[in-house]
Order: sequence, then C-alpha cells, then structure tokens
Amino acid sequence: MQITTALKADIKRQSDIIRSGRVLQLEGMFDVAPAEQSALSWNVTLPVHERDWNIGLIVGPSGCGKSTIARELFGDAYVHGFDWDEKKALIDSFPDRMGVKDITLLLSSVGFSSPPSWLRPFHVLSNGEQFRATIARALAEKQQLAVIDEFTSVVDRTVAKIGSTAIAKTVRRNNGKFVAVSCHYDIQEWLDPDWIYEPASNTFLWRSLRCRPPIELEISRISHEAWSTFAPHHYLTSSLNTSAFCFGAFIDGQIVAFDAWLPFFGRLAYGKARRGHRTVCLPDYQGVGIGNALFETVSAMWRGLGYRAFSGTGHPAEIAKRKKSQNWKMTSAPSRHARGNHSMDKTRATNRLVASFEHIGKPMPHEQAQALFNGR
Repeated sequence: MQITTALKADIKRQSDIIRSGRVLQLEGMFDVAPAEQSALSWNVTLPVHERDWNIGLIVGPSGCGKSTIARELFGDAYVHGFDWDEKKALIDSFPDRMGVKDITLLLSSVGFSSPPSWLRPFHVLSNGEQFRATIARALAEKQQLAVIDEFTSVVDRTVAKIGSTAIAKTVRRNNGKFVAVSCHYDIQEWLDPDWIYEPASNTFLWRSLRCRPPIELEISRISHEAWSTFAPHHYLTSSLNTSAFCFGAFIDGQIVAFDAWLPFFGRLAYGKARRGHRTVCLPDYQGVGIGNALFETVSAMWRGLGYRAFSGTGHPAEIAKRKKSQNWKMTSAPSRHARGNHSMDKTRATNRLVASFEHIGKPMPHEQAQALFNGR
C-alpha cells in the first residue's frame, strides 16, 4: 500500500456530563470545576509518505488516545480482534482464497508452528497462541496494511518480545505494512519499527533499523525425561525412541527447545551416520530461530565427531528453510514414504510429503563436539 500524503486528523471526542448527586459530590471532594461536557482532542500528523517503510509503532500509556487515533487514521486497516468460530479448527477461519499450505506457512512465519494447535478452535488456545493467530489472520485479511490494537497486551513479556521479532521478519519478508498500537515500550527493540508515534507528547520519529537484542542460548546434553514437556507440541507424534540422544537449549536456565537424534542404519554407503528424530521449540519461543539454532548446533557436533548428519521432515516451513540454507543438501525431494518395517522409528510417514537432507555445513571442532556430546 503506497501512502502518498501525510496522514492527518483533527480529532475531538466529547460527551455530556449528567450532574448527578455523586458527580456533584466528586466535584466538591477533588475541587473539579463544574462542567456540562467532557472533551478530549488531538491534532495529529504522521508524515509516513516521506519514506518507504514496513513497520510503525504507536505507543504510549493508557488514556493517551492511541486507539482513537489509530482508528481515525487507518480506518478499515484497524484491527482490534476477530470473530472466530468456536467449533471449527483455527485454520477454517482464514480467508477462503488461501490454501492450507498458505495458511500453515503464514502461521509458522509469525512463530506459531504447531499443527496440533492449528486443528483446535481459537478459544482453547493459550494466550500466546491466540496472539500469534490473530496477527496471522490480520496479515491474511489486511494484505496492504494491518493495524493491530492492544499489541502484546495479553501475553507475558517474553512472548511479546520474541513474537514481535517473528512478526517483524514476516512483514518485511513480504514487503507489507504493519502498525502496532501498544502501551508497552519494551517491544521497541524487538519489533524494530521504521517509525514511532507517541500520542502523549504528539511526537513522530523516523528510525534507522537495528538488530534485535541477542538471545543467549546454552545448549547441553539432557535426559529423555525432558521430552514430556515438549511432546504435546510436536507436529507429528508424542513418541520418543528410547535409543535417542537428547539435547536441550536453555535461556536463563529454562529449557525452551528439545532435539533428539538416532543412529542411522540401513544405508551402508553412508558409513557412520546420525539422523534427526525430534525437534521441538516451545510455542512461546518460536519464530526467532531457536529450534533451528539447536538443530544446526547438534548437526555440526555430529560432523565434528566424524558422523554424517541427516534429517527428514514433512513440515512445509522446515523444508523451505533447509532448501534455502547453504548448510543443507537435499538428498530426497518431497515424496510420500511407505511405512515399511523400521524398528528404530515406528512413526515414519505414510501419507505426508517428506524431504530428506544432509548437513554439509562447517563441522564443530572435535574437542568442543566431544564436550557437548559428553554433557560437559
């Protein structure tokens, strides 16, 4: 959507005051001047036509006029929420013009990458899942410009920050336009908007894009017991092979992602090899590459220990990501695999399109790889 002129509005909101006994009493208690009306006004100019931009942020404390201004300036692009069918799966509330693949790729791109949750009605999802689903639907329905009120207001601050980064990446990747309306200043670095408007001071500021704050991950070998936290969020199955080697990614001591690998038998030409078995990132931490960073690290570890590292996936977003990555080589194009008799893994695909890849990125130094494998 091209905006060729400044967005301007002279906004006035007023309401009559009924002079009840309580009103009179309050005026006396707090020395409030008697009045027949309550009035608020804003004179706003947003010079968003001056530069190309993708993301804007309207931010300020409650009561400063954010919602009123956004609704007045942006009209039909303004979103406060959607009506969701309480009986149908989440994906059935997206526009009819979108195919299932388009919907799932969009949901994944904003950090909501959980097929089991996509099949549930909106009202049973967690606050974090509802937040990301709402953003995805807004981007689907408001393709030229989406303006989201109460942005991140219903989620904890970790979800807010990580979700902001995932959403910003999606908007910029698609060269869209998105305006967040929020009372939270802590998302600014993570959303990285092109411009900020603060109604409380009536100030508008263009920004230079910056990198989001770093996310420090600690990766270590873990026990099978940790899988119980991640099993409900795996896109295919809740099972974990007892022969799996398991690893976890931690933020500030809290485990946020899980990765498991198996010996790779049956293809003698491969020699020493390992294959990915399960990789899951908790929903609140999806969308900024944590699961991928864990998987890439463990893949490089196997390479550093002298193994070849293989991965098969049926998740459309993962297939697309690895096809573009210089660290992976496709060894088998997406196809439907027969189940067969695989004693090491009873959850092989029967009707999903699955692609296979081999890690060809830089191996981890041997000593570092040995320490990670040994849990040191």
